Order: sequence, then C-alpha cells, then structure tokens
Amino acid sequence: MIDTLLFPFQFPFMQNAFWIVLLVAPPTALLSCFLVLKGWALMGDAVSHAVLPGVVLAWITGLPLIVGAFAAGMSCALLTGYLSYNSRIKQDTVMGVVFSGMFGIGIIMYTSISTGQHIDHVLFGNMLGVGPQDLWTAGLISLGVTGFLILKWKDLLLHAFDPAQAQASGLRTGLLHYGLLAVLSLTIVATLTATGLILAVALLVTPGAIAFLLVRSFGPMLIVSVVVCTLSMLAGVYLSFFLDSAPAPTIVLILTAVFVLAFLNRLYVTRKTSRRAVAQQNRA
Repeated sequence: MIDTLLFPFQFPFMQNAFWIVLLVAPPTALLSCFLVLKGWALMGDAVSHAVLPGVVLAWITGLPLIVGAFAAGMSCALLTGYLSYNSRIKQDTVMGVVFSGMFGIGIIMYTSISTGQHIDHVLFGNMLGVGPQDLWTAGLISLGVTGFLILKWKDLLLHAFDPAQAQASGLRTGLLHYGLLAVLSLTIVATLTATGLILAVALLVTPGAIAFLLVRSFGPMLIVSVVVCTLSMLAGVYLSFFLDSAPAPTIVLILTAVFVLAFLNRLYVTRKTSRRAVAQQNRA
C-alpha cells in the first residue's frame, strides 16, 4: 500500500513536476489576492493570452521564449492602461479588445510560420516535461515576485482599495501600478511551462477568490491563498499520475471544486448568521 502511494515520486519527471508546483504556487496565489481585490481578473486573462505573439517572435529571432513572452505581456498591459486612461471606454472592454487582438495575431503567426517544432505546450502546458532550466527560471522569477509582493503588500493593498488616498499618503501610485503589471507578466512567464497560457489564468484568480470567501482580513487571505493553491496543485499532479490525465487541467478542476465548496460554506454561514440575527430581534 505504501509502495503504491509513493510510486509517483520514483520518477524524475514527476519529481520535477512537484518542484515546479512548489515554485509556481506562491507567486500566483499571492498575486491572485491583489487581482481579485483590484478587479483585475480579466487583466490576468488578457496578459496570459497576449504573450503568444511574443513567444512566436522570440522563437523566430532566436531569443529565449521568456523574453518574448515578457515583452508581449508588458506591451499588452501598458497598452491596456493607456487606452483606458485616455478614452471613455471602460477598462474591461479595452482588455477584451487588446487581448483578443494580440491572441489572434499570435495564432495566425503560429499557424502560418513553419517553426519545425511544436510549441503547443505554450498553450496547454507541459508540466511533465519540465527540465532543470525551467526550474531555475521559475525559481528566480518566483523569488523576485514573491519578495516584491511581500515587501509592498500594504502599499499595494491601499492602492487597490483607494488609489486617491494612496496618492495623498505620498505613495508612488504609478510605480505601484506598473510594478504590479510587471510582476503579473513575470508570473505568467514563470507558469508557461507548468500550465500554459490558457490555464494560467485559473492560478491567477481562483486561489484569491477562494481565500476571499474564507477569511475577512487581507493578511490571512494571503496565507490561505498560498496554502490552498499549493495543496491543490500538489494534489492535481499526484492524482493525474493515477488517473492518467494531464496535470494542469486536473489542478484547475481541483481548484474549481474547492471554490465551489468555499462558496457553499460562505452561503451557509451567511444564512446561519441572518437566521440568528432574526431570532435575536424576535426575542427582543
């Protein structure tokens, strides 16, 4: 029985998959809390899709794929911010236009240019094909992003809730705004190999949404988000071995199931509190 449970850990490709989970989970979970509070869930979706043309261009020019992905992600984020600030169009509308346009360009480039190799893992992930270079890349990005979010979480929290108050307090709101966009792009680059572009958005939204339903203050929200994301990703990789399924979709399904449970728990607590309040009013 014990040998069967420990069987997945005997394979190097499974060991690397577990390592990439431990490296990717903290930055995505922390960042998801800020994206949820700031209402930037679509921004993660937009940037994750917009990096595709950068990846293709990087391959054509012989540059590392992460360079092209980061450049395209930042271009999408900056273009979205510029258009939303200088037009009457709402930000979610701008994000939809920009990310769909860039993703369309990327798909056309990918299908029309003969690259000689498949880059489907950029779209769908290839967690079981993670190598040492991918681990180093994800580790360095994770360290930088996690450090930035931990050091600046109070400033970012104030900026998310009340940008005017943050500016009046002397904070450099422009730096915080574009710093958050930069770490968002970097985090998506770190998750390219693990989850791919299409599924990366789940890691950037769902953990924060789950933590938001379970706790009422931001500090515990960060901790709960990291714990939920890490355990869900580890469970997804582990179960995918026995289910003979792809790890990334399995992880997303587990996160979705946890979100549903958290939502039902919040609904039950809210109704219980309402009934208790009504009962107290009746007794009074």
